[in-house]
Amino acid sequence: MATNRSQRLRKKLCVDEFQELGFELNLDFKEDLADEAIDAFLDAFLKEAMEANGLGYVGGDDYGLVCLQKRGSVTEEQRAAVEAWLKARPELTSVEVSALLDVWYPEKPINPVA
Repeated sequence: MATNRSQRLRKKLCVDEFQELGFELNLDFKEDLADEAIDAFLDAFLKEAMEANGLGYVGGDDYGLVCLQKRGSVTEEQRAAVEAWLKARPELTSVEVSALLDVWYPEKPINPVA
């Protein structure tokens, strides 16, 4: 595909100055945690960590992708807030939060202007 694209096409493809950033999560729950406790954790996670920060979550109960609820990029501050919230939770034994990455093209490097 040509690299000389119009601004409209770059926006539609979410590339260059329209690159959108997010991050991945890996969560490990305590072995003896009941299903009801996991459900309560997920409800709190979606309300307190995602919605409160204007973020959206796609994935399962132990792995997923976090991105902005609207068009745009997650900030480093939002990523750090979610990581701090997760690390403070007693239901989890370990939390892995990736660095910011391109949510549409994860193999591409982050643009310095993004």
